[in-house]
Amino acid sequence: MNILSIQSHVAYGHVGNASAVFPMQRLGVEVWPIHTVQFSNHTGYGAWKGQVFDGATIDELMAGIGERGVLGRCDGVLSGYMGSADIGHAILSAVARVREANPKTMYCCDPVIGDVGRGVFVRPGIPEFMREQAVPAADIVTPNQFELELLTDVEVKTLADAHRAVEALRDAGPKVVLVTSLITNETPDDAIDLMAADEQGTFRVRTPKIDININGAGDAIAALFFVHYLRDGSAASALGKAASSIYGLLKRTKEAGSREILTVAAQDEFVTPSRLFAPEAV
Repeated sequence: MNILSIQSHVAYGHVGNASAVFPMQRLGVEVWPIHTVQFSNHTGYGAWKGQVFDGATIDELMAGIGERGVLGRCDGVLSGYMGSADIGHAILSAVARVREANPKTMYCCDPVIGDVGRGVFVRPGIPEFMREQAVPAADIVTPNQFELELLTDVEVKTLADAHRAVEALRDAGPKVVLVTSLITNETPDDAIDLMAADEQGTFRVRTPKIDININGAGDAIAALFFVHYLRDGSAASALGKAASSIYGLLKRTKEAGSREILTVAAQDEFVTPSRLFAPEAV
């Protein structure tokens, strides 16, 4: 399997491609990473060095890959944080180029916009770009609860609300939706839910809540879910496998007291999670 991953990148730590590429490789996937930025570390530290690339850089790299004659072998395109609409347009152009070479290619868009408690943290225009262009072009989207509400204008307080929001998102274009963190009035205080839906139904995995504030987990779970879905063709199966791996990864990170997610040290969690969570139809 070959996946083109267009995301941000950091030299130290694990967010963006630095969080998504290795788990996919550990699962036996050949990954073609294109970096939208290259920073010394993630911005959560408050200070960083590095460079933001523009859409023309992505176009140039895509042209080079195309010249190798390999785009027809690309099974999927994964995108994450988009620093500007210019980057977004270049990503959608890359998706179109790959689909032209291989119409079966799937596009997974992690619509990074914001989060509960932090609000919107992307540049002006990005939420609109996600809603109007990126999401309709995607086969799979992986929002968190905040992004799900923003993209659908549905306030999610109950499981029924979550169903409505997910179906509204599926009506917008993507046939598969993964909600990477979900808290409704049914979610126990010591737990967190993940939800996924496709044409086979809607499914939930509930895991214990891990009290940890870490960057990069969303990037990793989107990548894991995408790989498992491409292999299994089932949102339920992909949800169970990805949720189990991320739970193990976060648990190991919490136990180590690490400021950075333990992508390398806990890599066995990607292949053989230490605890398995079974999806349930909801």
